[in-house]
Amino acid sequence: MDAIITYVDGRDPLWQQDYASVVGGKALTKRYRDWGTLKYLLRGIQKHIPSVRNVYLIVSRESQVPEWVDRDNLHVVLHSDIIPEQFLPTFNSTTIEMFLHRIPGLAEEFLYFNDDMFPVMDCTAEDFFVGGKSAIGFTSHLFATNGYKHRVRNSDRQARLCLGQKPGLTFVRPQHTTSPMLRSQSERIYDFSREKIFQVVSPLRTDDNFNQYLFLDFLYFQGKTVKGGISNKHLSPAVYTAEKICPYIEAPVTKMICINDVQMPQEKFEHYRSLITASFEKHFPDKSRFEK
Repeated sequence: MDAIITYVDGRDPLWQQDYASVVGGKALTKRYRDWGTLKYLLRGIQKHIPSVRNVYLIVSRESQVPEWVDRDNLHVVLHSDIIPEQFLPTFNSTTIEMFLHRIPGLAEEFLYFNDDMFPVMDCTAEDFFVGGKSAIGFTSHLFATNGYKHRVRNSDRQARLCLGQKPGLTFVRPQHTTSPMLRSQSERIYDFSREKIFQVVSPLRTDDNFNQYLFLDFLYFQGKTVKGGISNKHLSPAVYTAEKICPYIEAPVTKMICINDVQMPQEKFEHYRSLITASFEKHFPDKSRFEK
């Protein structure tokens, strides 16, 4: 299987120019902040998921590629390689997610990582795929109470529509962890939904977007998923201090952890980043093949 990582570094002046030309002003949101942890995600993949063949890093432009990257081993994919020109530039991860399966040479079975998700214990191929099916848990929800849940519900309804099913009273949401996907099935729903996808993709997030769950829901409603899902700990700095996050990195109790960003003052961010990257360095002291 292969792995895909989407990545952005909001400090890049050329990226900032692109953002200003489309949106206007500076990108102040946490969505574009770099914690300096990408190398630890790559080290985690190499150390803990040895069944991964190729790793693809998706970025908007060449200036986004960290200088330490070994491009002989880490495959860089630009937005323009997979996303139609009329939708570029984009600063919306849900737009990028509609086109992941278009990476040339991508394996049938692939894992999609946000750059805040880290394998920290040994994982087997069966943690992600069993008998050609995706291994991931799902939960049911009744109300779409925010923009995120609107996108989750949109994805559920479109996946059902593709299979000739009526929308349900509730909608499903996959486990918030790395996503095990099947390229052929992603192509299938993309081809069916292309016109609708093209209508709703946007440079910034909107309530009518789909997200990556479109492809996972499509598998679920066909019976192409198996119940379960990899053990995962979600560590939000809105709930956990850095001092409480670090022990989960250094002595993990789940195979995956997710450390999502939240709005915080710059001084607090720098303090958290310093402690968290130090803990990652303790857990992953050795360079991966993806680093020079």
